[in-house]
This record gives sequence, C-alpha cells and structure tokens, in this order.
Amino acid sequence: MFPELIKIGDFSIHTYGVLVALGILSAYFISIYLAKKENLPINKIENLFIFTTIGGIIGARIAYVLEHPQQMKSIIDYIAVWKGGIDWFGAFIGGALTAIFLIKRYKLNFWKLSDIAGVAIPLGHFFGRIGCTCAGCCYGKPVPDDSIFKELAIKFPDNPDTVAPPNIPLYPTQPAEALGNLVIFGLLFFLYKYKKFDGQVFSIYLILYGIVRFLLEFWRGVTPPIDFIGLTWNQIVAILLIISGIIVNVYKLKADN
Repeated sequence: MFPELIKIGDFSIHTYGVLVALGILSAYFISIYLAKKENLPINKIENLFIFTTIGGIIGARIAYVLEHPQQMKSIIDYIAVWKGGIDWFGAFIGGALTAIFLIKRYKLNFWKLSDIAGVAIPLGHFFGRIGCTCAGCCYGKPVPDDSIFKELAIKFPDNPDTVAPPNIPLYPTQPAEALGNLVIFGLLFFLYKYKKFDGQVFSIYLILYGIVRFLLEFWRGVTPPIDFIGLTWNQIVAILLIISGIIVNVYKLKADN
C-alpha cells in the first residue's frame, strides 16, 4: 500500500507511525472528554494515559518480536515500531498492567476508567489498523480463486518496507478489523451515557472485540494455528476476553443491585 508517507532522499516518514500517532491522539482526546464528564482529576488522567501508552507500546513490540524473530535482522529492527510490527494483545497486556499499577497509586476509580478505556481503545485501534494496511503487517491469507471474497482481496506492492507477501490477493484483514473497531467505538460511545453500572462499557468492549478478533483470525496469515487445537494463540486470548467480559458484566450487575 503506502508504507512511506513522505520520502526525501534517505529521509522518510512512515505512514504507519503517523496513523498510530493519530490513533493515540484520538484516544487521548476522547479519554479527556469522558474523564471531564466523570469529574475525574484531569492531571492524573493525563499522566495515566501517557504512561499506559508507553507501557502498551513496549508490550506490543515485545510480543511482536517474540512472535516474529525471523524479521529481526539488526538491533534497529527490534525497536522500529514506526515501520509497523506491534502486537495488539501485547499492547493490551502491557497497557493494562501499567494502568492497574497507576490507578492504585493515584487512588482512582478503576471501573470508571475501564469504561473510558472501553470507548477510547477501539477508536485508537481503528487508526492503528489503517496503519497496518499501509505497512502491510497483520496481513491476511491468500484468497482462493473461487472465493466469494476475491473482489475484496488486496495486493501489496513489492516494497522492502512492506511486510506482506507482494502481488498476491490477500484477505483484507486489516481494513476489516479497522471497520470492526470503528463500529465498536460508535456503539460504545452511544451506550456510554446509558450504562447501568461502571464497568459495563468495558465488559461489552471485551466481548465485542473478542468476537471480532476470534473470527478474523481464521483469515489472518500472520499467526499459524496451534497444532493440537486448530486455533491461534490470538483466538485463545480472544476467547478469554469474551469470557472476562461476561464475568465482569454478571459480577457488576449482582454487586450493584
């Protein structure tokens, strides 16, 4: 697609990095907007957002490097997140651990903040997946010639900065996930003011994104399935997200009634 947004000589600005930055900014502004509505201390929320984002990026890159060691050909490759190559579940785990630590330290309301995250995360993730489309990472499997999805297939150019195999019709998993995240964001942003208890929005996010990711994994060409169960480790995590969302919903309904 368009791995480089601007290139002047040896200097280049990668599209992926720009879109990830847009995703972070959009998540920041929606987080602050909702935090003000909840009368939360904005200075603490800003610090929480910054450090959670850093923790998420570190977790995302560590997970990607562990999953794709064959792509690491130099020291720079291990940290070159601006070229693409971050693992979403690694980001989720790294960000969550950082957030939990800081929420306890700042003595903030965990469930109110989780609901804010449930709205902000899919919006930021939407931009990130558009960035994946441009960089060619997180690409789909080859589309068979007789598939009904043939017309929706995307081909990536033969570019050293593009991770996906070139000139092969692939399932459009990146834009499909971007669209799924945008729909989740719109739904949860609308439902936010109608939530029945703190934590409900986040629990619905876990369920909806878990379903989207579980289904998309069948068409993704990046992570091979585990031999003895036929599912990828991402699908296992997605199932855990769905179960966690259901447990939170049931627990909070009983606790608040």
